[in-house]
Amino acid sequence: MRMAYVCADPGIPVFGCKGASVHVQEVLRGLLKQGVDVTLIAQRFDGEPPAGLEGLKCLALPPLPRGSALERAQGALTAGHAALRSALQSLAPLDWVYERYSLWSDAGMAYAREQGIPGLLEVNAPLIEEQRTHRELPLEHEARRVAQSVFADATAMIAVSPGVKQYLQAQGAEPQRVQVVANGVDPARFATAAAGRAGRMARRAHDSGAEPAVIGFLGTLKPWHGLPTLVQAFERLHRQYPHTRLLVVGDGPEQAAIRADLVARGLEAHVRFAGAVEPAQVPGWLAQMDVAVAPYPQLAEFYFSPLKIYEYMAAGLPVVATRVGHLESVVLHGETGLLVPPQQPEQMAEAIAQLLNDPAQQARMGHNGRRLAEQERSWDAVVQRIVHTMRTTPLQPPRPLA
Repeated sequence: MRMAYVCADPGIPVFGCKGASVHVQEVLRGLLKQGVDVTLIAQRFDGEPPAGLEGLKCLALPPLPRGSALERAQGALTAGHAALRSALQSLAPLDWVYERYSLWSDAGMAYAREQGIPGLLEVNAPLIEEQRTHRELPLEHEARRVAQSVFADATAMIAVSPGVKQYLQAQGAEPQRVQVVANGVDPARFATAAAGRAGRMARRAHDSGAEPAVIGFLGTLKPWHGLPTLVQAFERLHRQYPHTRLLVVGDGPEQAAIRADLVARGLEAHVRFAGAVEPAQVPGWLAQMDVAVAPYPQLAEFYFSPLKIYEYMAAGLPVVATRVGHLESVVLHGETGLLVPPQQPEQMAEAIAQLLNDPAQQARMGHNGRRLAEQERSWDAVVQRIVHTMRTTPLQPPRPLA
């Protein structure tokens, strides 16, 4: 089975350390393990292939022009489109084309449909709305044309969350053409983190003052991750438990504002920013945490499939998350963590304190989360569902979207 994996998004360094980068890498590893002969076609690589992908065949799309967002979008629509089509033609014959949806790319799915081979589109977010809200969106009409084209040409679509599936259906996609396949985790990669956490608990049981209790967050520091609520919750918690510390693993556009807020609250000495770290380093940082938090705010449409939560669980950490979107099906309240209302720092602080005061509950939830990650949330299981979708979806041309 010969397949092209396409990631034409210039915002995703496929060999980098962003959550999207990890997703690309793990799906590629899984496909290789399934025996698929896969070639990666990408706009941006940022480094050498990570472990497990050393022999991966790669084709680089030409760099986009330097300049304004408008100039880069125009470059992607013209030269980028032609370059992707040429790369796909150079790999013929192909059995499948798998493409990660990006704002300016529809050549992958169009090529698959023209060649009469399955085209599977992975959709991670409503990119047009996300770009317009949080960044700059030039050529919106063209972006909408690309979306309609790529959604119509795809034989099937993988949505990473129920929210993304609802978005695709609102765009006119037939429900049977959209499968929800959430993100996953490699449990083996986090086994040392789970063991390290167990060691922390044992030392604390022997000597309660041995190590400070660490509240942790992992992820890119962006507005939709809810760090202001976590800072407010930590302030309340720290007043009651001065030995607590906050560990933030990740970087992003909100870091300056978060640091300023911590300084204003007099908390900067009790918080550590690890910055952006390579995926291989993430387990070591999670091993330093006692409770992990996913403080998402209330959002009109919640479409995330939180990689951080699966990694928290694989590391044996109890999770405190907000009850938004479909997260109650990800974090099982009372079993793998605790759910609290969004943007309610007092209730978040109370949930964290409940776990810190009950080591047995911490251990039980951490154990349950680890077991769930091993049995149901592994990347191997994710890729098996993707391959099954590719093999079983009928090839007849889908109806045009409305």
